[in-house]
Amino acid sequence: MKTFSKLVLTTCLLACSAFASAENVIVVSAKSAVGSLSKEQVADLYLGNTKEFPGGGIALPLLPSSGATRTEFFDKVLGKNEAQAKAIWSRLVFSGKGSAPRDVADSAEAVKLIAANPSCIGVIEKSAVNASVKVVFAP
Repeated sequence: MKTFSKLVLTTCLLACSAFASAENVIVVSAKSAVGSLSKEQVADLYLGNTKEFPGGGIALPLLPSSGATRTEFFDKVLGKNEAQAKAIWSRLVFSGKGSAPRDVADSAEAVKLIAANPSCIGVIEKSAVNASVKVVFAP
Protein backbone atom coordinates (compact mmCIF):
# COMPACT_ATOMS: atom_id res chain seq x y z
CA MET A 1 0.00 0.00 0.00
CA LYS A 2 2.88 2.38 0.79
CA THR A 3 4.32 1.85 -2.68
CA PHE A 4 0.97 2.68 -4.30
CA SER A 5 0.68 5.86 -2.21
CA LYS A 6 4.17 6.94 -3.24
CA LEU A 7 3.33 6.27 -6.88
CA VAL A 8 0.16 8.38 -6.67
CA LEU A 9 2.03 11.20 -4.91
CA THR A 10 4.83 11.16 -7.48
CA THR A 11 2.33 11.24 -10.35
CA CYS A 12 0.50 14.19 -8.77
CA LEU A 13 3.74 16.10 -8.24
CA LEU A 14 4.79 15.57 -11.85
CA ALA A 15 1.40 16.72 -13.11
CA CYS A 16 1.49 19.81 -10.90
CA SER A 17 5.00 20.74 -12.03
CA ALA A 18 3.90 20.52 -15.67
CA PHE A 19 1.13 23.03 -14.98
CA ALA A 20 3.42 25.27 -12.91
CA SER A 21 5.78 25.87 -15.80
CA ALA A 22 4.28 28.56 -18.02
CA GLU A 23 4.71 28.28 -21.75
CA ASN A 24 6.65 31.25 -23.06
CA VAL A 25 6.81 32.80 -26.51
CA ILE A 26 8.79 35.50 -28.30
CA VAL A 27 6.63 38.29 -29.71
CA VAL A 28 6.86 41.48 -31.75
CA SER A 29 4.29 44.16 -32.49
CA ALA A 30 1.42 43.13 -34.73
CA LYS A 31 2.56 46.09 -36.88
CA SER A 32 6.08 44.66 -37.31
CA ALA A 33 7.20 43.30 -40.68
CA VAL A 34 8.95 40.40 -38.91
CA GLY A 35 7.06 37.16 -39.57
CA SER A 36 9.01 34.49 -37.74
CA LEU A 37 12.44 33.96 -36.23
CA SER A 38 14.55 30.90 -35.56
CA LYS A 39 15.95 30.08 -32.15
CA GLU A 40 19.38 31.15 -33.39
CA GLN A 41 18.08 34.51 -34.63
CA VAL A 42 16.40 35.21 -31.28
CA ALA A 43 19.56 34.24 -29.40
CA ASP A 44 21.66 36.48 -31.67
CA LEU A 45 19.37 39.45 -30.95
CA TYR A 46 19.45 38.89 -27.19
CA LEU A 47 23.18 38.17 -26.96
CA GLY A 48 24.17 41.17 -29.06
CA ASN A 49 25.51 39.22 -32.03
CA THR A 50 23.19 41.30 -34.19
CA LYS A 51 21.16 44.44 -33.55
CA GLU A 52 18.82 44.15 -36.52
CA PHE A 53 15.86 42.00 -37.39
CA PRO A 54 16.25 39.89 -40.52
CA GLY A 55 15.21 42.14 -43.37
CA GLY A 56 16.30 45.25 -41.46
CA GLY A 57 15.22 47.40 -38.59
CA ILE A 58 16.84 47.80 -35.20
CA ALA A 59 15.61 45.34 -32.57
CA LEU A 60 15.01 46.47 -28.99
CA PRO A 61 14.94 43.31 -26.83
CA LEU A 62 12.83 43.20 -23.67
CA LEU A 63 13.18 40.61 -20.91
CA PRO A 64 11.26 40.01 -17.67
CA SER A 65 13.34 41.30 -14.74
CA SER A 66 12.87 38.06 -12.78
CA GLY A 67 10.88 34.86 -12.53
CA ALA A 68 10.35 31.59 -14.35
CA THR A 69 9.79 33.22 -17.75
CA ARG A 70 13.27 34.77 -17.58
CA THR A 71 14.97 31.62 -16.29
CA GLU A 72 13.30 29.41 -18.89
CA PHE A 73 14.32 31.83 -21.68
CA PHE A 74 17.98 31.69 -20.63
CA ASP A 75 17.89 27.90 -20.55
CA LYS A 76 15.74 27.01 -23.58
CA VAL A 77 16.61 29.80 -26.02
CA LEU A 78 20.01 31.20 -25.07
CA GLY A 79 21.44 27.95 -23.74
CA LYS A 80 23.08 29.92 -20.94
CA ASN A 81 22.45 30.68 -17.31
CA GLU A 82 21.80 34.23 -16.16
CA ALA A 83 25.39 34.81 -14.99
CA GLN A 84 26.76 33.82 -18.40
CA ALA A 85 24.32 36.12 -20.21
CA LYS A 86 25.12 39.02 -17.87
CA ALA A 87 28.85 38.53 -18.55
CA ILE A 88 28.20 38.77 -22.29
CA TRP A 89 26.08 41.89 -21.82
CA SER A 90 28.75 43.48 -19.59
CA ARG A 91 31.36 42.98 -22.33
CA LEU A 92 29.01 44.56 -24.87
CA VAL A 93 28.44 47.60 -22.68
CA PHE A 94 32.11 47.95 -21.75
CA SER A 95 33.22 47.74 -25.39
CA GLY A 96 30.50 50.15 -26.53
CA LYS A 97 29.18 47.54 -28.95
CA GLY A 98 25.76 47.03 -27.39
CA SER A 99 23.65 46.78 -24.28
CA ALA A 100 21.66 44.32 -22.24
CA PRO A 101 17.98 43.76 -23.01
CA ARG A 102 15.67 46.16 -21.22
CA ASP A 103 14.11 44.68 -18.09
CA VAL A 104 10.33 44.79 -17.76
CA ALA A 105 8.21 43.89 -14.75
CA ASP A 106 6.02 41.25 -16.39
CA SER A 107 4.34 40.05 -19.57
CA ALA A 108 1.66 42.75 -19.39
CA GLU A 109 4.26 45.54 -19.39
CA ALA A 110 6.15 43.85 -22.24
CA VAL A 111 2.98 43.55 -24.36
CA LYS A 112 2.18 47.23 -23.78
CA LEU A 113 5.69 48.35 -24.84
CA ILE A 114 5.87 45.97 -27.81
CA ALA A 115 2.44 46.98 -29.12
CA ALA A 116 3.52 50.63 -29.07
CA ASN A 117 6.91 50.08 -30.75
CA PRO A 118 7.40 47.80 -33.78
CA SER A 119 11.15 47.70 -33.01
CA CYS A 120 10.63 45.86 -29.71
CA ILE A 121 10.84 42.11 -29.26
CA GLY A 122 10.03 40.39 -26.01
CA VAL A 123 9.68 37.20 -24.04
CA ILE A 124 6.21 36.77 -22.55
CA GLU A 125 3.93 34.10 -21.19
CA LYS A 126 1.82 32.60 -23.98
CA SER A 127 -1.34 33.42 -22.04
CA ALA A 128 -0.53 37.16 -22.39
CA VAL A 129 -0.61 37.12 -26.21
CA ASN A 130 -3.33 39.36 -27.65
CA ALA A 131 -4.13 41.01 -30.99
CA SER A 132 -1.54 43.79 -30.44
CA VAL A 133 1.40 41.35 -30.69
CA LYS A 134 2.32 38.36 -32.81
CA VAL A 135 4.33 35.29 -31.94
CA VAL A 136 7.56 34.98 -33.94
CA PHE A 137 9.10 32.08 -32.03
CA ALA A 138 7.82 29.49 -29.56
CA PRO A 139 10.54 27.51 -27.77
